[in-house]
Amino acid sequence: MKINIFSENIFPDWNINEKRFIQTAKKILKFYLEQPEINENCCLQGQVFNTISFDFLYCDSAKTHEINREYRDKDYPADIITFAIFADSDEKFIFDGEINLGEVIIALDKVREEAVKKNVTPEFELSFLISHGIMHLLGFDHQTMEDYNFVIAQQNKALESLGEV
Repeated sequence: MKINIFSENIFPDWNINEKRFIQTAKKILKFYLEQPEINENCCLQGQVFNTISFDFLYCDSAKTHEINREYRDKDYPADIITFAIFADSDEKFIFDGEINLGEVIIALDKVREEAVKKNVTPEFELSFLISHGIMHLLGFDHQTMEDYNFVIAQQNKALESLGEV
């Protein structure tokens, strides 16, 4: 299986190592797909494909506030917004064996703020949000406490597998 991840950083105050975080995202996705409780219940179940693609946009909280207002009818800045195009669609569109899961938008200024609050490195917090966004792209949400606990537990396992925790 091939994984294509496109990344763009429009946040001028943190020149993140995009290649590193693309590799982190690929490892997290592969880890998730090896977990039966994820693989058997995600949006990829029953699909025939050879490539998965998705995008990351790194920006600031002013941009996520704007996106929240425009597309989600929510009037606040977010640390992460996920548009899970494939998971949220009734018609699973696969072109030439490629599935485009969607886009993850992360506010890097919020990442720094949360890192300070949690007493972790900004890089760890960014990896945590990347893992969270990928869970959403795969169709997992956290509308209930049970779902929330599942998502967070899976994120922690993924980060442990990378040696991040």
